[in-house]
Amino acid sequence: MLNNFLFKHIDNSPLIVFRIIFGLLCFLESVGAIVTGWVKRTLIEPEFTFSFIGFEWLQPLPEHIMYAYYIIMGIFGLFIMLGYKYRFSAIMFTLMWAGTYFMQKSSYNNHYYLLIILSAIMAFQPANRYLSLDVKQNPSLKKTAMPQWCSWVFIIQMFIVYTYGAIAKLYPDWLDTSVMELMMASKKHYYIIGDLLQQKWAHYFLAYGGILFDGLVIPLLLFKPTRKLAFFASIFFHLFNSIVFQVGIFPYLSLAFALFFFSPETIRNIFLKKKPLYNKGEVIIPSYSKPLIALFAIHFLVQLALPLRHHFIKDNVLWTEEGHRMSWRMMLRSKQGVASYVVQDKKTLKRENINLNDYLTKKQQRHASSKPDVIWQFAQHLKQDYAKRGKDVAVYVSCRISVNGKPYKKLINSDVDIASVNWKPFKHSSWLLPSK
Repeated sequence: MLNNFLFKHIDNSPLIVFRIIFGLLCFLESVGAIVTGWVKRTLIEPEFTFSFIGFEWLQPLPEHIMYAYYIIMGIFGLFIMLGYKYRFSAIMFTLMWAGTYFMQKSSYNNHYYLLIILSAIMAFQPANRYLSLDVKQNPSLKKTAMPQWCSWVFIIQMFIVYTYGAIAKLYPDWLDTSVMELMMASKKHYYIIGDLLQQKWAHYFLAYGGILFDGLVIPLLLFKPTRKLAFFASIFFHLFNSIVFQVGIFPYLSLAFALFFFSPETIRNIFLKKKPLYNKGEVIIPSYSKPLIALFAIHFLVQLALPLRHHFIKDNVLWTEEGHRMSWRMMLRSKQGVASYVVQDKKTLKRENINLNDYLTKKQQRHASSKPDVIWQFAQHLKQDYAKRGKDVAVYVSCRISVNGKPYKKLINSDVDIASVNWKPFKHSSWLLPSK
């Protein structure tokens, strides 16, 4: 029954068009990071980067090589778009993008994480079977059909992303619009819409509209009578996010997913009119069907589990951020912090205040003043830096944070040597003070 559904063949027009759009967006994201100065600000100018814990060995390359890295990554995006050496190009883009994702988190973004997942999924897709250079070089690859799982794997993935995004918004500071008010306060300078975004009714519309959109958009796109309405709502929602929040390619990538909700015939008639229409509905079960189903089943189980892990960790994730990443907790809160670091020579007991300007960029300082994992990492860095000078030091941190505009409260137990404690990725760090 499951095999008959997953491996029933349909016209592959949605996947072919999506490949072209996806590859183009990967290219633009890669070269855009150079043109806008993102690579320079994030990966070249800092003395070191806060990589994901466990990936400390993954540090940026020298300046010119780092630029070349992004150019090569962009070329692989173009190759995906053109369908040239497609599978190799998709795998290489996935690995290179994952490398840049894990080597820094000062510019952490859920959309960057999503791009890793999507590019990895694309590596499994038969997306080069039509209108590709691979087919031009090897006509035997040409196909006008694909199994249904090719569409459903994207639909399920985006359902998980949006649903968890909606659930995460169901907390008091979002529901009373205080978070939205803080977000919009920084948009006052926008032409035309700046003043509009300061209105209370706009805050309610955006806050509750965000919950409803995230929670309902996938079901409404799947239901034919509401499909067009949901699509037009998606256009408004994603273009608004692109204009107001400048979140890169994600809004346009999200709109491209609509290709998999409309009928393949519709997509073919709009974008690929000269392409033969496939409508035989054959069920062709390949020899690798079981491993493929098992692989994606494991993937989706992980995707379902990761966003739930903070429920099994002590205290509020908004305070501790333990379980925050890779959980689709997107644009949920405003957080500010102030922190001071003191190193103490364990031999002489002499104390020294650390000037953050000597080590960190302004953006890194904001993270090292509010995010517990970054605070822990910086303490480790200071310990290693002093060890190179022949000193064994303890690192004490005094940190106060404000979440969603509330009064500042102490986050860190300043009596604990942060450099001497181990990081526990799935457990609560006892040196974090309670949120209440």
